[in-house]
Amino acid sequence: MKLNMAKLIFFFLFLLLSFFTTFSIDTSCPMDLSYVQTYPWDKSLCLQDPNGTNCCQALLSLMGMGLAQHLRDTSNFDLANLNVSFSCLTKFQDKLSALSIDPAVVPFCFKNYTQFVTNTSSCAGIQTKKDWIEKAGQVTPLDTACKNMTGLTQCTACLDAGYTVTSQLVGLAPNSTKCFYFAILYAAGILNDPKDPNAAACILGLSLAASNPSMSRESIIKLAFALSGAVTGVLLAFVIIIVYRKWDKKRKRNALHDEFVSSFKASVLPNCGAKWFHVSELERATNGFSQRNMIGQGASGIVYKGTLSDGTSVAVKQILDLDSKGDEEFINEVEIISKIRHRNLLSLRGCCVTSDNLKGKRRFLVYDFMSNGSLSDHLSNNLTRNNLTWPQRKKIILDVAKGLAYLHYGLQPAIYHRDIKATNILLDSELKARVSDFGLAKQNLEGQSHLTTRVAGTHGYLAPEYALYGQLTEKSDVYSFGIVILEIMSGRKVLDTSNSSFLLITDWAWTLAKSGKVPEIFEESIREEGPKGVMERFVLVGILCAHVMVAFRPTIAEALKMLEGDIDIPRLPERPLPLSHESFRSSLWQSTSRNSSRMSIV
Repeated sequence: MKLNMAKLIFFFLFLLLSFFTTFSIDTSCPMDLSYVQTYPWDKSLCLQDPNGTNCCQALLSLMGMGLAQHLRDTSNFDLANLNVSFSCLTKFQDKLSALSIDPAVVPFCFKNYTQFVTNTSSCAGIQTKKDWIEKAGQVTPLDTACKNMTGLTQCTACLDAGYTVTSQLVGLAPNSTKCFYFAILYAAGILNDPKDPNAAACILGLSLAASNPSMSRESIIKLAFALSGAVTGVLLAFVIIIVYRKWDKKRKRNALHDEFVSSFKASVLPNCGAKWFHVSELERATNGFSQRNMIGQGASGIVYKGTLSDGTSVAVKQILDLDSKGDEEFINEVEIISKIRHRNLLSLRGCCVTSDNLKGKRRFLVYDFMSNGSLSDHLSNNLTRNNLTWPQRKKIILDVAKGLAYLHYGLQPAIYHRDIKATNILLDSELKARVSDFGLAKQNLEGQSHLTTRVAGTHGYLAPEYALYGQLTEKSDVYSFGIVILEIMSGRKVLDTSNSSFLLITDWAWTLAKSGKVPEIFEESIREEGPKGVMERFVLVGILCAHVMVAFRPTIAEALKMLEGDIDIPRLPERPLPLSHESFRSSLWQSTSRNSSRMSIV
């Protein structure tokens, strides 16, 4: 009765959908499903127990064979739309009916009729083979482990490769739900013939029927006993080798993890006073790192809101891309933060290092939760903003300047942040600004005029001499700070990719300032709020800090005094050559070398 009702519902929905789309959408099924009747799959699973889990699993694998062939033929992982999916499932029903299998088992097993329909959120935006290559790479572990399936050892290696690639893709888009299924289709359809028995059994998990169904049960048992003596030894040897290799790999990985944890606890934690959290504490605090608790994501990590057992609200940052960066940024951030204690810098509450077979190695940093999010959330280029008043903007700018001044002058050796931008400036419940994210920060060595290092940071905020030559000084942070001032005062994006004639915010602000139109730089909502002279002073300091030439930029200490009105702002220097000009590089280099002695060194 249950199956008959499901059949009626499925049939009614298909007819209803077909009625509305017959004249606009091609609903024909692109898959040749004749193999359902001819392929030697174990039909007894559905003949004996159509309601059972084994039957549904067999049908999913059987449908997967068709989808793998569809991928091989068309380069598409899924079907075009819901109508095509209905058409294929109806065709699938007909083939099962010809095998005396109740067709109502199809709607019973495939209750979600959209599960085979293409969807950009299924797996990191992948829909075609081309998308797969762009996201997973030209050559993946699947390509080396799953070609031309042969036996048990390769099957195990192929399965491990599937988990590895799935983990990589889910790392790109944590909301993905079908990455492992896509890996199966790729391995079966692109790397193998989907109808190859070894590929069908290992990759698709399809149960195959006995090779000679006319043989009696007694004959099969006798044959099995006859062969068992010959193959048991071989299989046992394979199993022992596989188990030993996995055990040895796990042992070595655990030894490396234990060594890292011991070294970390001995050398880093005692210096920073941070708490050592167990991963179970953080899982409870963040409800298992649920999507609901996710409050931000960037290139370096994902941030979750959490509540500790004592009721304290915290932000938990999980470091990403550990395979390529190792623990470099994690250790760097912990060591840097351990040296700072300032009201305008986000301090570290604790950290966590963990590693397991299921989820691999994970690194977490725990901070105080900033209830007002980042500065970026409040700027006018964010559609969900809470508009800031002039006094609030003024206070935020001064807070950031004081935090940077502490990094440059309050510590020995000085610290260069390297990634000052709106998203790395957090606001507490009173809108007090705190500079965060020290993963890219560098310490200056005493006596050096600059550091030469790989370029890192965010496009639009990078100082030209740093972006071109990798020369890092305290004035690299000053340049980024100037960009932030202009963002706050104007509400304009750092890079304007619209039809505006100005790409960079600095070009736009410079042109207005040199034309005597500084008030036009102010965001419209604050133009009548504050004293024009003070507001103009803040804009001019921003333009001066973001000057192309290093020598014309003030130090952060000088910029702070200008903002507070303690010293006068010098007349804006003449406009330098645009960045696109061919002579810019040589003139910038000469200016940098000529004025290196004038740079403030900490």
